Amino acid sequence: MDISLRAVISPAFYSLHRQIRAGECRAVLLKGGRGSTKSSFASVEVILQLLAHPQCHAAVVRKVKDTLRTSVYAQICWAIDALGLGRYFTRMVSPMQVIYKPTGQTVYFFGLDDPGKLKSLKVPFGFVGVLWFEELDQFAGPQEIRNVEQSVLRGGDYAFTIKSMNPPASPRNWANRYAREQQPGQVIHHSDYRSTPRAWLGAPFFEAAEHLRRTNETAYRHEYLGEVVGSGSAVFENVREAEITDAQARAFDRVYRGLDWGYYPDPFAYNECHYDAARRTLYLFGEITARRLGNAQTADLIRARGRRERITADSAEPKSISDYKAFGLPCVAAKKGPGSVEHGMKWLQSLDAIVIDPQRCPDTLREFLEYEYERDKSGEVTEGYPDMGNHHIDAVRYALESVSTRRVAKATSR
Repeated sequence: MDISLRAVISPAFYSLHRQIRAGECRAVLLKGGRGSTKSSFASVEVILQLLAHPQCHAAVVRKVKDTLRTSVYAQICWAIDALGLGRYFTRMVSPMQVIYKPTGQTVYFFGLDDPGKLKSLKVPFGFVGVLWFEELDQFAGPQEIRNVEQSVLRGGDYAFTIKSMNPPASPRNWANRYAREQQPGQVIHHSDYRSTPRAWLGAPFFEAAEHLRRTNETAYRHEYLGEVVGSGSAVFENVREAEITDAQARAFDRVYRGLDWGYYPDPFAYNECHYDAARRTLYLFGEITARRLGNAQTADLIRARGRRERITADSAEPKSISDYKAFGLPCVAAKKGPGSVEHGMKWLQSLDAIVIDPQRCPDTLREFLEYEYERDKSGEVTEGYPDMGNHHIDAVRYALESVSTRRVAKATSR
């Protein structure tokens, strides 16, 4: 990396910058906490993209127009000066634009409270190929993002999109769901202030962060580390999102399989798990989610995975279990019984960690992260486990039924 760029890009972004420069991604989603310098990085990359693609213009979008001048406009101006390019750009605020003098390329700024201007955007030459959404979570949802992309990124053979945000606290927030989706050509990057040079932020920033860490760790994790800490009613606080490699999956020697029957609108849910008893850690590395498929079709999907371990299925459909046996699958009914739901859920909650691979098991990860206790009218958490959005959770609970009940039996016999 150029020495001058090291002076304006935090070390947390070196690798990502190299990926972008090499053309290895078409979009980046930057998430993190205060002081992570993700917005500074985004503004630098917008300018570098213009320099690298002379036919491109850029658009920078926020939800509210009135926030543009003191946020993204000021940030783009900072990037120009930090890169030592001030004499090459003309800056104006009415209309709000930044123009690269040698080519006439322009950075446009829009708020979505005035969507007409964005839809009617016409450029004097070339096309808009660079698009930055700042404070992604403030937008209305994925459809609004798609609408902007479809309106702006057209007419050219190149497009690069940047989305930046501080993740909201709730896993159910649309922006957190969006950040968990695996989209072609997109890199998801997380950063926090701890990788930022201290001189950039100043001693008072680090002192304030340390004070909050000591006095309110949850708020610290959300505000400064950019973690999705939940709203205080998460059922599973032991979920860890991590890659499980092919080598790891092949080495798992205690694999359990479970499924929850479904057709439509409730899905068929199947999972493959490994339980490390010594470390009290559960690894979820395989899933199938299907709708509108019959037993023969779902059985084919399972057989294609090549595993032979016993499958423990919801006992509510004995005919489906019989079908699976006829198809040659080792399928047995979960014992269930009074209190089995509460017992299985509490056992899962008691584990030191539930590790879920986001690429192998995206639907399972979403369920475990978003599963929350219900609240009454006064906002108090109610007892019991909601019977919604838990299809893969049930499949995992069935898969581990023999393990969880065996350990209870051992404990009660002592």
